[in-house]
Amino acid sequence: MTHPNINFGISSDADEECMAVLRPSGVEANLPLLATAIGHKLRRAQLLVFQDFHETFAALKLRPTEFAVLALIASNPGQKQTDIAEQLSIKRANFVALMDCLENRGLAERRKGDIDRRSHSLHLTEKGNLFVTKMTELWKQHEARIVKRLGGEENRDHLISLLDLLLGSDCETAGGEERSPTGRTAARGSLT
Repeated sequence: MTHPNINFGISSDADEECMAVLRPSGVEANLPLLATAIGHKLRRAQLLVFQDFHETFAALKLRPTEFAVLALIASNPGQKQTDIAEQLSIKRANFVALMDCLENRGLAERRKGDIDRRSHSLHLTEKGNLFVTKMTELWKQHEARIVKRLGGEENRDHLISLLDLLLGSDCETAGGEERSPTGRTAARGSLT
């Protein structure tokens, strides 16, 4: 049985346009180049840095967020838990669980505020101070490997300047002073 030639109202020109989209030259011309996609490069770099971080801190069983929290508590003991959570953009519920973990390990403690008993200030324990000393030594090794991979301190400083530019107002205080994304005035070589 033969089928009649059915025309669905599509001209041969329309067929040609559809087929052009499917051809590699048509698709390739519209695709972003991952080699120059900023988000892609930042994510790949983050994965590389985090891989080195995880290998460096495996013996301490320390995750990047725990590192950041301990560094902030060590550099400014007595900060409110809500302030540290805000500096690190961590949701309140997640931060409570994170602090529970650090307390269970005996590294940090929450103390009720003198004025507002609902707020908690954060402090390192004696064990936590020793832990942070070891953590800092390992961090210096980790940081040195990343700086070496970047080609030296000058390139690191340039990268940090570019990232600060990308982050915009997140890295400037009201007075125009440079500060880290954690909210503290940054000094080169500081933990955050």
